[in-house]
Formats: sequence, C-alpha cells, structure tokens
Amino acid sequence: WDDADFSRGVGTTFYQEFSTLNTAKPPFVRDVEAKVRRYLRSSYSAAWTLKITWEKAPVHAARTDTRKTITYQAVLTTDGFRSYILMLYQDGGMQWDYTRLTSTNVLIGYT
Repeated sequence: WDDADFSRGVGTTFYQEFSTLNTAKPPFVRDVEAKVRRYLRSSYSAAWTLKITWEKAPVHAARTDTRKTITYQAVLTTDGFRSYILMLYQDGGMQWDYTRLTSTNVLIGYT
C-alpha cells in the first residue's frame, strides 16, 4: 500500500479475516460497523471484513535508516452490496520523512 521496504528484516505485515455472515460479530467488526455508520451516516452490517496491518514498516530505501518506521492498517469490509475501506494510522506513528522519498507526489489514502 506504499513504498515500504521489508528486505532488511525490519517490520512485519499480517492480516486477519472476519467472516460474520450469520455469526456473532467480534468487537473489532462491531467497531468497524460503527465507524462506517458514523462517518457515512448509513446503516451498515458487515458480512465480511479483512484487517491488514503493516507494523513498524520502514520506508523504501531503508538500507540507510531502519529506525523511522510507520504502523498502519487497511480495513476492507462489505455487506455483500456495498464495500468500504478504512485507512488507519497510529497516532504519532508517521516517522517517514516524506521530503526524502524518491517520489514527490505523496498521498495518504487512496484515489
């Protein structure tokens, strides 16, 4: 989802899938539903949710500095008809110096 570099053994990526069609919903899924309802002012009941976490991800070209990392998540969710994505960033977690990236057109989020 970005120009992270895991080649030096720093940072990790993991995911968790929640299939909640006709099952009890764990607190995480209930929280995602509440966020969708609040931000979009829409009724929403998730049938499936995927949480992907990039933990302590170093910026591309980390061979020079692996101390500046970022932890963030992408949460994909659908009720079978509508789909949403939440991009979540750890408070104070953006340690990358975007002025030193090879690309100057940096965007947080998606288009």
